[in-house]
Amino acid sequence: LGPPEPRAAVLLQPFVHQVGGHTSMLTYDEHTICKPLVSQELSFYESLPLAMRQFTPQYKGIVSVHLKKDSLGNLTLIASPGLGQPDSCGRLDSAGGDPAVTLWHKRKWSHTQVTKTFKDSCPGKMLLRTDLQYHTDSLLEDANGKQAERRSYNPWGLHCHRQHLNRMSSKHNENKLHQFLLLENVVSKYSYPCILDLKMGTRQHGDDASEEKKARHIKKCEQSTSASLGVRICGMQVYQADTGHFLCKDKYYGRKLSPEGFQQTLRQFLCNGNQLRTDLLEPIILRLKALLAVIRKQSSYRFYSSSLLIIYDGQEHKESVDQHLPFPKTHGTNPSRVDVRMIDFAHTTFKGSKSNPNPTLYDGPDHGYIFGLENLIKILQSLLEGK
Repeated sequence: LGPPEPRAAVLLQPFVHQVGGHTSMLTYDEHTICKPLVSQELSFYESLPLAMRQFTPQYKGIVSVHLKKDSLGNLTLIASPGLGQPDSCGRLDSAGGDPAVTLWHKRKWSHTQVTKTFKDSCPGKMLLRTDLQYHTDSLLEDANGKQAERRSYNPWGLHCHRQHLNRMSSKHNENKLHQFLLLENVVSKYSYPCILDLKMGTRQHGDDASEEKKARHIKKCEQSTSASLGVRICGMQVYQADTGHFLCKDKYYGRKLSPEGFQQTLRQFLCNGNQLRTDLLEPIILRLKALLAVIRKQSSYRFYSSSLLIIYDGQEHKESVDQHLPFPKTHGTNPSRVDVRMIDFAHTTFKGSKSNPNPTLYDGPDHGYIFGLENLIKILQSLLEGK
C-alpha cells in the first residue's frame, strides 16, 4: 500500500445559523463546524467529564486553515485536512490545491459578495440592533451563475465572518496556517433550527482578562439580566411559520432587556407566528434539569463567558402524519425534538486544565451558572403554567 491520498482541500463556508458570539463559525461539512483554536477550549474538550458529553458538541479534532485570495481580491478560507487525519497539519501543495479551485467555482462565496449582501440586508450597524428578519437569499451560484442552493443566512454570522476575514487578511499573509477546532454541528438535523443563545452565569470575564476588560464585562452584567437572573440573551433566531422568515435578535437587543423583557423574549422564542409551542416546554425543562444535576457535580469548573443553546425545529411534525403508527403520540412527548447544549469554553477554567497550569483554583460547582439555570427553569415553568 502506498502513502494515503491527501484529502481534498475544503472551502469553508460561513455557518448560516450562527446567532451569537463574535468568533466566526465556519461550515466544514454537513455535520461539522469549525472555529479558531483557543488552547483553553481545546483543553476543556480533551478532558471533558463524561457526564457533560450529552450537553456539549462532540469534539472532532483539529484542522489547518489558510487564507486564499483570488485574482479579484476575494478572500476565502481553505481547510487542508492533511494526510488521512483530520487533525494533522498538512500543507496544501499544488496538487492538493486543485479541489479547492473547482470547489471555488462551484460555490462562489466571495468576500465582496458577503459584504454586499450583508449591507443590503442591514444597512449600517444600527440596523443590526433592531429586529432582523432574514429570508432566502441567492448567495450561492454555480459556475454558470445559476443558483445552486437557496438558503437563509443569519446576518449576525455574516457580520462575524466579514470581520474575521478582514482581521486575518490584515494581520497574516496567505500562507500562514491557522489551527481550527472541528466540532459537531448540533443543528444539522433540524430543517428550520430555532436557536436561543444564552450567556450563562453572573460573571463573564475569564481569569485572564485585563483590568479594562474585566471592568467592561462587569458593567455589562450589572446593566443586564446577567446580574439579576444569572442569564442573558445573546442571540436568537425563531422560524415564523406564518411568514416563512426567521425572526432574529442579536446581543445588543438581549443586553437591554429587563427581567420581564427576558421572560417575554423567551416566550417569543417559543412562538412560531401562529401559536405558542407549549408542547416544547416540558422537554426543554426536563433537559435543563438534567443539565443542572450535572453542573452541580462539577467541582472546580467555572464556565465564564460560555453560552447555552436551546434548539428546536421550527417545522412542526404534524401528529396526523403519525396516525397510522401504533404510537401516534410518541412525537408529542419525544424530548429528542429539543436540544440543550453548552458551547464556547475559551474562558472555562478547572482544576488540572492543561492549557492553564496555574489556574485560579475554585472550590465546588459554578454557583453563578447554577443560579442562571435555576432562574431559566423557573421562568419556563411559569410559562408552562400559563402565567
